Amino acid sequence: MTATDFTALREALADVVAIPVTPFTAEDTIDEPAHRALIRRLVDGGVRTLTPNGNTGEYYALDPQERRAVTELTIDEAGEGAVILVGVGLDVPTAVASARHARDAGAQMIMVHQPVHPYVSQSGWVDYHRAVADAVPELGVVPYIRNAALDGGRMAELGEACPNVIGVKYAVPDAARFAAFARDAGLERFVWIAGLAELYAPSYFAGGATGFTSGLVNVAPAVSLEMLAALRAGDQRAAMKVWERIRPLEDMRAAQQSADNVSVVKEALSALGLCRRDIRPPSRALPKQQRPRVAELVAGWGI
Repeated sequence: MTATDFTALREALADVVAIPVTPFTAEDTIDEPAHRALIRRLVDGGVRTLTPNGNTGEYYALDPQERRAVTELTIDEAGEGAVILVGVGLDVPTAVASARHARDAGAQMIMVHQPVHPYVSQSGWVDYHRAVADAVPELGVVPYIRNAALDGGRMAELGEACPNVIGVKYAVPDAARFAAFARDAGLERFVWIAGLAELYAPSYFAGGATGFTSGLVNVAPAVSLEMLAALRAGDQRAAMKVWERIRPLEDMRAAQQSADNVSVVKEALSALGLCRRDIRPPSRALPKQQRPRVAELVAGWGI
């Protein structure tokens, strides 16, 4: 398999990569009707790349059966209207099994969550991702990097060994480190995705990113797509106007080491009547005193 086989998938990564929420019922089960409606709203709103089982989808709070259900539901509801990048991770056998399930369900790509282990060596990081990528050579593979100590040369090593590793979701909050990492790894070899969403997208695009992830897109697809259009046009001023508009809500998500990252998104969706605010531990529903502020901000966007 050659890199040219992945041209369409590379293009799909150079976009707004939406991380859908997983809505729950009052009985703490996946709310399938609400979930389908939210996926349909994203696709109908112009979003073409979806990541079920991402962190905004509460990946680590879902059990294995629920993660499979989220994958299948997203693929079924999106149909041919979107490219699906399924989040996989945990131990190698679990990640491989999830990757194969995603492939068999009809997904085109997988995003490999950061390894959950207290002791991660750089060569072990390469071995972990290679084991997953080698198991599904027909799928595009996107490592999710949150480790500031990882060397760009290791990413280059992984790319040399695995032609299906086509993109990188880089989520270290340091634009200079990102720019250096991308060049050490291979700026043209991979599609570079700003993994810290809209607030970091302008600075990461300056360093070589061509796409960004978004949880905010669940709430306002048009706003995220407006920022993407500005960044693609090289209009930094227009991009920063969007940045200024969304900053208050995104600051709420980032506070206290992102404790309410998903809670704020679900609260906004609740204010719009699109799903319940329920969220699973170790996260929490947004405290009552903060809820009016979220509703006020969202109302100001004219959704």
